[in-house]
This record gives sequence, structure tokens and C-alpha cells, in this order.
Amino acid sequence: MLVPILFALGTALFWGLYGPTIGNAHSKLWSPFKPYVFIGLAYLVLAIFGGLIAMKIKGDSFSYAGEQFPPAKWGFLAGCLGAAGAICLTSAMMISKGNALLVMPIVFGGAVSITAVVSAYRLRGHTTIHPMLWVGMALVVTGIVIVARNTPQGHAPKPSVETSESHAAAASNSNPDNQSPGA
Repeated sequence: MLVPILFALGTALFWGLYGPTIGNAHSKLWSPFKPYVFIGLAYLVLAIFGGLIAMKIKGDSFSYAGEQFPPAKWGFLAGCLGAAGAICLTSAMMISKGNALLVMPIVFGGAVSITAVVSAYRLRGHTTIHPMLWVGMALVVTGIVIVARNTPQGHAPKPSVETSESHAAAASNSNPDNQSPGA
């Protein structure tokens, strides 16, 4: 069970960095969809070459005919959902002016909740849904609100010339002989 958990943590790491990274692409000089084109290109390159390499390593065939068609169909649908999610994320980042700290808790908390609802729906009648699932989802929503409302917003202020001068003056005042360090 450790390997799937490590890959899941890798996904969380990469996708967690995705929001702040796309936030850095925000500019008044261009449309927020300019970086999206390169997001798509990266998906294309990594998915195709990564998929082909992994298929080769696993000894899989490169055929998608007949019984091999379902992976193509479901993979294409998953890719469409992922791309639609990326364009929604890009739009959210544009409207929030690159505020990943607001958008990302909603994205990931919401994704967990949607996955739980879809799983509960698909398994209805075949298994009992524990009531704690709904308690957990309520906690996720509460957590989204708490994290989004309390995460520090904005970028760190750049030091001004006046601030730098006051730091230099404070340093010289802390010198017991009130002399510059080289004197």
C-alpha cells in the first residue's frame, strides 16, 4: 500500500504546486489563456511520451482496437474532464487575479467531495454508505472555508529604499562604539 500512497502524495505535491505556478503566469499584458496553451502542450507531451514509455515498460500492446477500445474511450473522457478542469482553474485564477491561496483549497476540497459523491452513487445498492462519509464531507467543506479565509493573501512586500536605510541606521546604532564596522 506504500507505493500508491507515495504516488498520491506526488500528485498532491505536483497539483498543489500547479495553482501557485499558474498564478505566476497572471499578467495584465496577456490573456490568462496564453499560458493555458502551454499547459495543454505539457499535458500532451508528458501524457503521450510518458504513457508510451510506461506501456513499453509494462509490456503492454500499443493496440486500441476491439477489446482494447475502453481504455481509449475512458482515457479520452478523463482527459477532457482534466482539460475542462484546467480551463476552469485558469479562469478562476484570472478572475481572482492569480490568488492561488483562495482558489486551490476550493479546488482540492471540492474534488475530494465530488469523488466521494460519485463513488457513493456508483456503489448504491451494493454497499452501505457509512454516515461518517457525510460528516467527513461537511468537515471538508468547513475546512475549505477556514483555509481559504485564513491563508495569508498577496505577495510579500518588497523592501523600499527607506526601509533599507532604516535597517542600516539601526545596525550602526547597535554598534557600541557608534562607529562604522571598518573604522
